[in-house]
Amino acid sequence: MSDLGSEDADEAVEGIGEYEGDRDDEGQRHGFGKARLPNGDTYEGEYEHGLRSGQGTYRFKNGAFYTGNYLQNKKHGKGVFFYPDGSKYEGDWVDDQRQGYGEYLYANGDTYTGEWANNKRHGQGTYVYKDTGSKYVGCWVNGIQDGPAELVHLNHRFKGRFLNGKPLGRGKFIFDIGCEQHGEYIQPVEEKDEDEEDEPPLPLEPIWKASEITKLTPWSPHDEELLIPREAAVTEEGEDHPASDAGEEGEERREEGEGRGEEEINQDQEDQGEKWGMHAHSFTSNQGLKLWMSIS
Repeated sequence: MSDLGSEDADEAVEGIGEYEGDRDDEGQRHGFGKARLPNGDTYEGEYEHGLRSGQGTYRFKNGAFYTGNYLQNKKHGKGVFFYPDGSKYEGDWVDDQRQGYGEYLYANGDTYTGEWANNKRHGQGTYVYKDTGSKYVGCWVNGIQDGPAELVHLNHRFKGRFLNGKPLGRGKFIFDIGCEQHGEYIQPVEEKDEDEEDEPPLPLEPIWKASEITKLTPWSPHDEELLIPREAAVTEEGEDHPASDAGEEGEERREEGEGRGEEEINQDQEDQGEKWGMHAHSFTSNQGLKLWMSIS
C-alpha cells in the first residue's frame, strides 16, 4: 500500500513523506516497507508499529548511508555507516551510538580497531597511521590515548603510559637490534615573568629523560598499578520518541544532523591521534645501533 493512495492522502499532505509497505491493524508501518522523507532521505527495511526496528538501510541525501540493525528508530546492534567523506564505521551500535567493538576507516586512510563507548574510542584498541605505518596499541579514555600502551614504529617501539594523549612517566624504547633505553617522560613547568601572572600557562610537551641502556628486559607498564579507563559520560535524552510517522520525520532529520556531527568528532580524534603517532619518538636505525654498541 502506498501513502499516495486515496486512503492515505492526508499523510502526504501533512509532509511526512511517502511510504509503501506493510501496516498493522492500526495503520502504522509494520513489517517491510520503503519510505521517502520530505528532506530526500530514504529508508528501506523493517518496521515495528511505526518505528524502524530490525534490518534496514537508511540513505541520506548527502551520500551517507547506514545499513544494519535498528531498534525503535535507533541504530542498535551490528551495522555499517558510510560517511560522505569516504570514512566508514563497521561494528556495534547501542542507542544510536558507536558502542562495543568496531573498526573505523578514516578518510585519510588511518584505521582504529577496538572498543567504543558513546561514539568515542574507549577501552582497548589499536590505531594504525597509514602515512608512517606506526600504530598505537593500548588504552583509550573518551577518545584520547590514556593508560598503558605501546607505540610501534618501523624499527623500534615505545612502551609506557599515556595521559591525556601524551606519554608521561616511566617507559622504555625497545630497538629491533636488541637493546632498550629506559627512562621517563617528565612534564616541564613553564616559568612565568612577574607581568604574566594573569596569563594562562601554555601546555608544554613532555620531555624524555633517559636513565640507562640495557639489553632486552621483561618490564611492562602493566607491571605497575594499571590506569583504569574512566567510564564515558552517558547522556540520556529526556524526550520519548512517539510511535508515529510524524515523529519519525523529526527523528530522521535529527539523525542526518548527527551524521554530520560524527564527522566533526572523528576529525578531532584523528588530529589528536596523529600528534604522537607521526611525530614523537623519531629515533633512527643509526641511533639505535650506537645504543647497542655502547652496551655490547
